[in-house]
Amino acid sequence: MDGVPALDEPLRKTVGGNTAKVLAEQLNLRTVGDLLHHYPRRYAERGELTRLADLPLDEHVTVVAEVADARLLTFNKGKGVRLEVTLTDGSGRLRLVFFGRGAHHHQRELVPGRRGMFSGKVGVFNRARQLAHPAYQLLARDSDPRDAEAWANELIPLYPACAKMESWKISQSVGTLLDTLEASGWDRIVDPLPESLRRERGLAPLPEAFRQVHRPATKADIARARERLKWDEAFVLQTALARRRHAESQLPAVPRVPRPDGLLTAFDARLPFTLTEGQRRVSAEIFADLAAEHPMHRLLQGEVGSGKTLVALRAMLAVVDTGGQAALLAPTEVLAQQHHRSITEMMGELAEGGMLGGAEHATKVVLLTGSMGAAARRAALLDLATGEAGVVIGTHALIEDKVQFHDLGLVVVDEQHRFGVEQRDALRSKGKQPPHLLVMTATPIPRTVAMTVFGDLETSVLDQLPAGRSPIASHVVPAGEKPHFLARAWERLREEAEAGHQAYVVCPRIGDEEDGPAPARRKAAPAEEDEERRPPLAVLDIAEQLGRGPLAGLRVEVLHGRMPPEAKDDVMRRFSAGEVDVLVATTVVEVGVNVPNATVMVIMDADRFGVSQLHQLRGRVGRGSAPGLCLLVTEMPEAAPARARLGAVAATLDGFELSRIDLEQRREGDVLGQAQSGVRSSLRMLAVIEDEDVIAQAREEASALVAADPELERHPELRTALDALLDAEREQFLDKG
Repeated sequence: MDGVPALDEPLRKTVGGNTAKVLAEQLNLRTVGDLLHHYPRRYAERGELTRLADLPLDEHVTVVAEVADARLLTFNKGKGVRLEVTLTDGSGRLRLVFFGRGAHHHQRELVPGRRGMFSGKVGVFNRARQLAHPAYQLLARDSDPRDAEAWANELIPLYPACAKMESWKISQSVGTLLDTLEASGWDRIVDPLPESLRRERGLAPLPEAFRQVHRPATKADIARARERLKWDEAFVLQTALARRRHAESQLPAVPRVPRPDGLLTAFDARLPFTLTEGQRRVSAEIFADLAAEHPMHRLLQGEVGSGKTLVALRAMLAVVDTGGQAALLAPTEVLAQQHHRSITEMMGELAEGGMLGGAEHATKVVLLTGSMGAAARRAALLDLATGEAGVVIGTHALIEDKVQFHDLGLVVVDEQHRFGVEQRDALRSKGKQPPHLLVMTATPIPRTVAMTVFGDLETSVLDQLPAGRSPIASHVVPAGEKPHFLARAWERLREEAEAGHQAYVVCPRIGDEEDGPAPARRKAAPAEEDEERRPPLAVLDIAEQLGRGPLAGLRVEVLHGRMPPEAKDDVMRRFSAGEVDVLVATTVVEVGVNVPNATVMVIMDADRFGVSQLHQLRGRVGRGSAPGLCLLVTEMPEAAPARARLGAVAATLDGFELSRIDLEQRREGDVLGQAQSGVRSSLRMLAVIEDEDVIAQAREEASALVAADPELERHPELRTALDALLDAEREQFLDKG
């Protein structure tokens, strides 16, 4: 039907060019579908006042409240004028402030007793929360008492907004769009859910769900709409993943069954300890996959030090036993070198194939990185091409065209979130048939996220913490409110160093000339500048301050990603050897640094790191027999959301619990990895933690549907929705996690 917007039509036809421009630039809403899927964050009832007592600092909010008083004040000897308005809601008070000539106009509108919606960023002045120059819309007064009840109970949708497009303006645009659809019919809005599934589960039709979520008459309307829209997201996503799993299951692979008396048996016999129950269980899952005639796709997750590398090595040796080769891809040279060292140490003479003194079943273990000399590189490439080397460990250098394998049977990817899609694909394409794939991560991932983000990978979890690890105590250091706490932190670090231990100090920024001179920038900032605008603390600045001040006399060195590889290696070698007391570093120490003598980590501007990253960093201390200490330094006020995050990290050492907290706090944050896929997340309604049941049921339904109809020939609407929500780039991205 002509004139009816389909989901992919540009918004300008419906809401006008100027509004469409702001929606696109500020909120990335470009099509009819984008705006229909931009759901209200919550709903206010006019009869119910929003709790002003709970307003979060530094966030853009919309409140419904009543004017308690308004005062016009002058300053600067009468030259300046300021209007201060106090809002109330029974739970707390909020100040609005307007400066300049507009103050008189606002005073005429904002009289005591008037109620309205007020929108702005929550700041603090003189210890009181305030909105400076908020946008607002006054609500109509009661004219007819009979309408009062209906008016008071009307639900006002409050949308995720921004400074240039307030919630009520978005509401007006959505209203215009809904009116256009109502007038012309909803015929061209494609419903992705199969009719039978919708009826079976009692879900609302899609047009009804859009109406109810944007224009609800009752709270029951909202609940019914949300249930339907969550199912859309979960089902479309799980269908994409089910199709990837189905396609992979059709590929051929060489089954890899280890010989009973081969290299793996010899390796197990020389281990100085017995495998944990978890390691045995996960190994059995992996060996069953390797024996199949289609490629293994497995995610192996476990805390730092839980023995993932040992499990992966046993899988690699099983493949070598069948005449194949195994490649371990690491994100950095430091980590590749560490893996090479630890694997050759674990294997001993079994890693000396073709050499004097090599054991009977031995193979060669080679390292391949970008900074190797030409002769060593040529030798390594030759060993791979001839099959002499059964195991290769390397960085992205493994992916180059020159690298040829004799028979690549298994690819192990370590800390896979650090690799792009193309890099992983390029390595997998080097097998004569698709090799088996094992992905390892030390970032704990809740089950629902694994089902959502890694939905085409089977998941194995090593959740036993290694024996012999010491406890780590974690504390938040509120440097802004209590500077003496920070002074005590440096004293504590010095005490550990004087007792013969070592420490890390982690900063978010390097602070070299490419960043600009940080101290000068900091000096130029006006005194009232808020926390958000202070540049992050830098390694070079902090190292200098500590060396001259609280840690004078200790051996302080710096480590960051822009140092030449040999300089980095030199610093790490000396730190490992105990020749450096304090290492001031960026997050380059997050993975692959193992110094059992390091007992303290101080993380500066800790609020600028994610929960999972803080947990990873903390895992660098307490690796020996002495207990570890992690101090999270922040200047954020106690009420800020970032402080709650830090409190959560300090309260538990359970990585899975922290990853749940991380997701709950990020909510609609792009779970699907915006940075790697370049596409905005399609999860707007679904909360991967709360909606575990919906995701699990959708996975089941999608798997059954794809098994019966892999090309979706009997479900053209679902196929259309899949193309719209998960374009080719994103669908491929899902395959790689």
